[in-house]
Parts: sequence; C-alpha cells; structure tokens
Amino acid sequence: MRKIDTLIPDRGQPDTAALRAHDPDALARYVLDPGKDWWRRRICAHALAGRVPEARVPGLFERIRDEDETAEVRIALLDLLAGRTELLPWLRDEAGRGDGSYGVAEAVLKARGLLGDRTAAPALSTLAASPWQRWREIGEAGLDGLTEHHGADAVLADLGEDRPEDRRFALRTRHRAGQDVIPYLADPDRDVAHLAHTLVADPGRLRAFLAGAPAPEAAVWAVCALHGLTGDRAETRRIDERLGSPRVEVDGLDEELRRAIVHEYAPRCQRRSDPRWRLEALCTEPPGRPDRADRLARATAALTAAGLAPDPPVSAGAHHQQGDGTYHVISCGDENVLVSTLGRFATGHDDKHPARRALEEAGFRWIDRATGGIEVTGLGVYYFGGRGPRDVDTLLFYWQD
Repeated sequence: MRKIDTLIPDRGQPDTAALRAHDPDALARYVLDPGKDWWRRRICAHALAGRVPEARVPGLFERIRDEDETAEVRIALLDLLAGRTELLPWLRDEAGRGDGSYGVAEAVLKARGLLGDRTAAPALSTLAASPWQRWREIGEAGLDGLTEHHGADAVLADLGEDRPEDRRFALRTRHRAGQDVIPYLADPDRDVAHLAHTLVADPGRLRAFLAGAPAPEAAVWAVCALHGLTGDRAETRRIDERLGSPRVEVDGLDEELRRAIVHEYAPRCQRRSDPRWRLEALCTEPPGRPDRADRLARATAALTAAGLAPDPPVSAGAHHQQGDGTYHVISCGDENVLVSTLGRFATGHDDKHPARRALEEAGFRWIDRATGGIEVTGLGVYYFGGRGPRDVDTLLFYWQD
C-alpha cells in the first residue's frame, strides 16, 4: 500500500507504467479501502484495466452500488467492469430508480450500451447530442457499444428519425459508412445541420448541391462547409452574393457594433446558431482595432483631465481575479469604467457619470443601457453555462471565469 502511495504522489503525475505493472490484487485492495484518498483509488481502478482479480469482483461491485462512495470512483469502476453481464440487472434497476451522484447516471447508461442493452438506445442518443463534450462522448461510446452488439441497422430501427438526436445518430452512422450526408444540411434542426456541415468532404458535391437551389438555410450551411474545405474566400464571397448576402437582421444593431461582434463571436459560435452569422464573418472585413495600450492610455488621460483620478487599467481577468474577458476596468472612485478590446466602446453602471462625457469627447463610444440591452438574435455564445443569444453589453464587455 505504501508503494502505491509513492507511485501516486500528492503532486505531479502518477507513474502509470509502474502502476500497470503492479500487483493487481494489491491495486484492487487499495480501491476497496475507503480510508484511502478517492482520487488515488480512481487511478488504481484505471490501472486495473484488463486484469481485475476475479476474487475482488464482488467487492468492486459493492463499491459501484454504494451511493455513499465517491462518484468518480464509482464511474471508474463502471468503466472497468462494464463488460460484466452480471452487472446488467443492477444497471437497469439503477436507471429506473435514478441516482443523484454527479456523472453516475451517464456512466450507467454507457455501461448498458456496452453490454448491448437496446432499451438504453433512446437515452444514449439524447446524451450523444449533448452540447457538453464529456456527456456527448459518453453517449456516443454507449451507442457504439450497441452497434457492435446488434449492428447499425438494428439501432437505427430502434431509434427512428423523428427526434433530432436520433437523426444525428443516423448522420454519424451514414458518415462512418462512407455514405452521402449532404441531405442532412437541410435538416430542420440546426444541431444536426451543423454536424453535417462539418462532415461533408466533397467540394464538388457541395457545388452541385448549391446549384440545385436548396432551401435558403441549407445553402448557407453548404457555403460554410465548402469554405471549410477550400478556404477560397473569393469563391465564398461570390456564392454569398449569388444568394443575396443573407444576414440576420437585428433592430438597433448598427454596422460598427455588428462588425465588432460578428468577427469576435461568429467564427466560434455555438452549434445551434443561425449559420448566416458564420457566413457573414467569412464574407466581411474585420474591423481595424487600434493598439490596446494606446487606447487605454487615451482613456486614462481623458478621465484624468476630467478630474476623475482614475486608477491604472486592469484586465477583466485581473479585476475578477480569474478568467479572461474583452475589456479593461478603470476605477474612478465610485464608478468602474469598462473599456472594450473590441473597438472604441466604453461603458459603466451610471450613464450620467462624468466619465461618459470625458470619454465621448476623447473619441470613445459610450454604450448606454438601451444600446447595451439589444439582443443579438440567433448568435449563440457560451456564457456561464448558457449557449444562447447575448445582448450587446455582454458581448462587448464579456467575462468568463
């Protein structure tokens, strides 16, 4: 036991090679010892892959079933013992009863898939469509297990294509089989269409699809997919013009604000975003952005000249003591002035504060509450767990921990 402790130090990386060569019974006994650190026990469970001592299996099953056990240990053991058919009755019962431990329900679903339990297919399909990569990979692994046991056709028949997540699985299955996935660009669900546009690999087929006058949104997905394959901005712009340069109209969003937001967020927007934002980013020129240090120096000088005694600028991350963002904070006593990195934009909590006039006279644009409250529709941006549209204020002065 002491040797295992040295192989998994408090700091630094564990010696995985030595653990893989270590006595499996000793590792199993370590996992079963609740007095040991849970994170060390989890690492030992990983080191037991493919060499679990049969005599220790009942005890390891008990650790999985114990809801007072650390969830990460239970998940590691579910992965370790997922091929054991004797676990299936408990897995089905657990799925029906539910378990509040973080991640255990998802690990149970995956284990059912790996054991070939076709009744898990709908829930696995839903999990595989999650916006969170961890859950998506677990769902996909469970579906792959079902496919290995029963074949793709059987799983496709179980799921059908009524739900978007099931069409997503059908799309993945067709792509793996080398079949045409271009029709999925016209799927009414943007998550499915987005996946399709990342999987299409034939520029010629995309050009033919575009020549066939597809539905407007499908055409936009096709142009984005074509650009991803060719990188030919001139061709992309020609097709965009032929399509009428489709854009998402947002009341009150002028060109200056629009360009700053489009080129910061559209290239990496969320999967369910309107694809017209992506195309606009490809077909328009990004705004010029003055030197950041010079902009902050001008803002500080203007606030100083107004008698507001500004503190030195600090980044959003430094201001919040974690994370990063698209603005700097200049404290002026009772008011924190925010200066965006995306353009000549500034704001504060009080639209009537003297800082506003000082900065506007220095060439900055103050984003008041009315302008800041404009929602940029159809552009999904991740923000503290959410993935939907944001308002102008959040986008110009964005911070994420």
